[in-house]
Amino acid sequence: MNIKNFLLVCIFLSLTLTNKVDTRELSIQQLEERKKADLERAEKRKKRGKKVFSKEITLTTKITFVSMERKTPPVLSNLDPILTDEGFYGVKLAIEDNLTTGRFVGHDYEASFHRISLNENINQEFEKLIDKDHKIFIVDFTEDEILSLKKLRGFDQVLIFNVRSKSDSLRNEKCAKNIYHIPPSYSMLSDALTQYLVKKKWTKWFLVIGPDQNDKNYSNALKESAKKFNIKIKEEKVWDFTSDLRRTAGKEVPIFTKGSRYDVLVVADEKGEFGEYLAYRTWDPRPIAGSQGLKPNSWHRTHEQWGATQMQNRFRRESGRWMTEVDYHAWTAVRSLGEAITRTQKNSVTDIIKYLSGSSFGLGAYKGMKVSYRSWNGQMRQPILLAAPRSMVSVSPQDGYIHPFSELDTLGKDKPESTCKF
Repeated sequence: MNIKNFLLVCIFLSLTLTNKVDTRELSIQQLEERKKADLERAEKRKKRGKKVFSKEITLTTKITFVSMERKTPPVLSNLDPILTDEGFYGVKLAIEDNLTTGRFVGHDYEASFHRISLNENINQEFEKLIDKDHKIFIVDFTEDEILSLKKLRGFDQVLIFNVRSKSDSLRNEKCAKNIYHIPPSYSMLSDALTQYLVKKKWTKWFLVIGPDQNDKNYSNALKESAKKFNIKIKEEKVWDFTSDLRRTAGKEVPIFTKGSRYDVLVVADEKGEFGEYLAYRTWDPRPIAGSQGLKPNSWHRTHEQWGATQMQNRFRRESGRWMTEVDYHAWTAVRSLGEAITRTQKNSVTDIIKYLSGSSFGLGAYKGMKVSYRSWNGQMRQPILLAAPRSMVSVSPQDGYIHPFSELDTLGKDKPESTCKF
């Protein structure tokens, strides 16, 4: 290449890089402008106050979000954020959406946020809220914490939305008429994943189970799904290593996965303690699915269809981070309340429960079809997103799975299988 051609190439590359930088800077500038516009609109709404209502306020609904302070777990890497505000922005955005209609019909919504510290008693703090006439709760609690609420004085007079626990027992033998479950249960997640694996003809599994109770709950659901869809679990092992996998995974994982021939490695590791280290280190080159790899989700940051992009952008402008599943569950809970109150013109616990459990309820939730609640156990029926860490792969239920009432009821325990007795 002569000097003249070399200089031309350098000029071309320089212009190309300059254009890329300009484009990148322009997109950041646009994002900042949107943030500024959102802040200005929020400030205007704050100044206007009740004047934004076209009709006199006749109904005010108080919503109480309660979460627990948690001990900070060890993170997989320094890139993993530790969030202390999950659910907060979901509630905030949902109230804004509720007021889109509420302003014209005279319905207002007020939210209060309570975080129970590690040294406080959850039952005592929750009873204090009930005594102060709080009736509608969104709780970011574990299975055991939710079960403890059933023993409280006045429990039967409140409405609770669970936005974290995936426990199947909460939807079955330990269910309650006044508890609604937004997260998909473990059985729904496992069915959603299994339908896709059957579609791909990956019907021979190597199942790896973590040591925690939630790992066991998830693995039990996976086993039931395998039986339901005629999957063969060729091998099943419990991961009980205690060493630092960042240094030893290259040696331990190949030995651990050597053995039976299988199509896919299915993992139940809810905390993410070891699952991420299985990829690219197994004895045989196989895909990974379950709690890592191809994962079934209620919400995912790569989800863009059916208006989800607009939702993702709104959330990021408001919070400065990605929308998590708990954020989405909190948004859905508040929007469910808004839909029920708008339709019935009432906000008592009894009226809301009656409408949510009825066949008339349906809510657009950025998933391509309306979500609703199963009348027999309070579980929200919904499509499940199957995603890799940085891409959407599919949505379940898969084509070909039919049901006499709703194809969404092919995911999880159907009414004849339910052991919930209200």
